[in-house]
Amino acid sequence: MSVLIYTDTSNGAFTKNAFEAANYGSLVAKNEGTSATAIVIGEAKDISILGTYGITKVLHFNEALLTNFDPQKVAQIIIEAAKKISATTIILAHDYSGKAVAPILAAKLDVGLVTGAVALPEGNTVKKTVFSGKAFATIEIKTPTKIITVLPNAVEKQTFSETLSTEAFSCEIPSTRLTVKEVKKASNELSLTEADIVVSAGRGLKGPENWGMIEELAKELGAATACSRPVADIGWRPHHEHVGQTGLAIRPNLYIAIGISGAIQHLAGVNGSKVIVVINTDAEAPFFKAADYGIVGDAFEVVPKLIQAVKKLKA
Repeated sequence: MSVLIYTDTSNGAFTKNAFEAANYGSLVAKNEGTSATAIVIGEAKDISILGTYGITKVLHFNEALLTNFDPQKVAQIIIEAAKKISATTIILAHDYSGKAVAPILAAKLDVGLVTGAVALPEGNTVKKTVFSGKAFATIEIKTPTKIITVLPNAVEKQTFSETLSTEAFSCEIPSTRLTVKEVKKASNELSLTEADIVVSAGRGLKGPENWGMIEELAKELGAATACSRPVADIGWRPHHEHVGQTGLAIRPNLYIAIGISGAIQHLAGVNGSKVIVVINTDAEAPFFKAADYGIVGDAFEVVPKLIQAVKKLKA
């Protein structure tokens, strides 16, 4: 009995979500009185860092088989790794790769799956969000082996000092009917799903020409930029910045919403944020009901003052 965690990498570096999954999986292993093993696929620049997240062993599949991300091949590698260590729990991040791979794993292994966990398992039950984050459900997994994808900020980070061992891992991967020809990634941008701080804006900005102050505030805070759906639909901002029910769902530590009314579809994508700050001229905007902090005021007056305050604090 052991816990296997899939730790994803991007350009050879572990993603923030991979560290979250490693931390969560290590805590699950600790509660079950067993060990935490990570499966790393592809190039990885600093595997030893996983020890600080509680990982005691790494199986490293570093072959040129996966030039582009192929969820079916990744799933097969994880299955073979799980067999090798007799894993009874498999943990993945609830991100792009985890959401693609986990259902394939569950189908091939014929085991129970809970997606989007927000707490550690209690026995065979796992707590998750439902109805676009408006409620919680406790799901019981009845199969001996369970698969869990974990949302960002699901549990508090704990620091470990584990002695880490790394083992080269290889297995045969059968051909699949899926062919991944190319994977395109945004460059020179902070990923929305990885960002601790997100600065987002809506139609209250009045036009794309006014986005400079949003980008400046984000730069000063080391944040990613986002937008509401109407802004993306009318072409003010690229669609990959759209957050909400029909866009990206994010869970940053700080979400700053500027000139966004807070329709329920938008809230569904950001209500997992630890702290929400809203800036809007309309004191009755729905977003204020979900906000931890709110400023009723004109963004064109408030944001420049906020930028100056951040600069002063940094100085």
